[in-house]
Amino acid sequence: MPGLLKWSVAHPLSPRRVVHAEPFQKYRPREIAPGPDVQSDDALRNYVRNFGGTIYHPVGTCKMGSDEMAVVDARLRVRGLDGLRVIDASIMPTICGGNTNAPTIMIGEKGADLVKEDARSIRHAA
Repeated sequence: MPGLLKWSVAHPLSPRRVVHAEPFQKYRPREIAPGPDVQSDDALRNYVRNFGGTIYHPVGTCKMGSDEMAVVDARLRVRGLDGLRVIDASIMPTICGGNTNAPTIMIGEKGADLVKEDARSIRHAA
């Protein structure tokens, strides 16, 4: 965390330098956040601690597999609970290099196929 905090404090200064350069002055830019009153490293650190966040989307919170730590099986069914599945990005083992939207849509499509397959097999068994 100390390295991330150091980076987070150093990098707001760079856009400030760019925006205050002569070519931008005709647009009269004004800083909204963290605001012109936040100038010192300590003030920036405090701002980052209070308002900083991540642009990453949470993934990997529901392990898929057959071991004791797995939450869902290969058909996305929650282990130990009948009729419940997890069909979202939480089954991804790690975050992908790009946006999570397309892989999450794929997981949803595959999950829908699995639900339909299971429903068909139940109907045929009855």
